[in-house]
Amino acid sequence: MACRTERAKGTLVRVVRTPAGIITLDPTGRMPGRGAYLCADDACIRLALRRSALERALGAALSPELRSRLEQGVSAVLQGGRDGA
Repeated sequence: MACRTERAKGTLVRVVRTPAGIITLDPTGRMPGRGAYLCADDACIRLALRRSALERALGAALSPELRSRLEQGVSAVLQGGRDGA
């Protein structure tokens, strides 16, 4: 998303806005709702947060908890099998 580099879907982290309006990480890549993909790379995640690319793509603000988890980097995002924040 932020770096616009093409990569295999399995190497990306999906963030989804569910039909209920909750924004969370999608470990399976199959949750229903509006999704946005990020490279599993700290620089790409920081760039997306700085540009508000996730909020723009999902049409809603990130929760402080999810934003904090993304700011901590890839290890925090992937912790616990990419489960939602």
